[in-house]
Amino acid sequence: MDLTEGSEQSKINRAKKNMLWFGIISLTMSFAGLTSAYVVSKERPDWIGEFEMPQAFYISLIFIVLSSITIHFAKSCISKNNNKVGMLLLFATLFLGIAFVFFQFQGFSEIVANGYYFTGSESSITTSFIYLVVLLHAAHVFAAVISILVVIYNHFKQKYKNGKTLGIELAATFWHFVDVVWVYLFLFLYFVR
Repeated sequence: MDLTEGSEQSKINRAKKNMLWFGIISLTMSFAGLTSAYVVSKERPDWIGEFEMPQAFYISLIFIVLSSITIHFAKSCISKNNNKVGMLLLFATLFLGIAFVFFQFQGFSEIVANGYYFTGSESSITTSFIYLVVLLHAAHVFAAVISILVVIYNHFKQKYKNGKTLGIELAATFWHFVDVVWVYLFLFLYFVR
């Protein structure tokens, strides 16, 4: 098939999907670079080897995995014109995403309560790395939450009809990406100490 074939709309849709994938690949490289720097830095003499993951991070892991499931089924329902269930699942995804961010900040509070600070004279390279990686990921989840709000608004305005579901497809792809990144980061921080 010639890549120039197809309607103008299908070309635009393909371009938008490619732009999203370019962004995802760029972000993946950023997180790979940060985790590589983490591995190199753990050889420092001031590295905290006994650092324990906060319980709130475990809870946030459950929320983000559940949210990936709800957005998958929301996309499926909306593409099958099951709009009411799709809307409920979009709201469930939104709630789970907000809960994820809330528990991320609870995790930061637990870290500080255990005497580990992120900046200042009492900070360490370990906690600074954790803070940077987790906060950077939370910022991307916040962007994903905004995309879900846009999808909810567009779905309410009935813009996803007759197979025109590009918006929810893009949002779901990005949402799954931030989910996979958190699972990776969680496992990385859990096993690489």
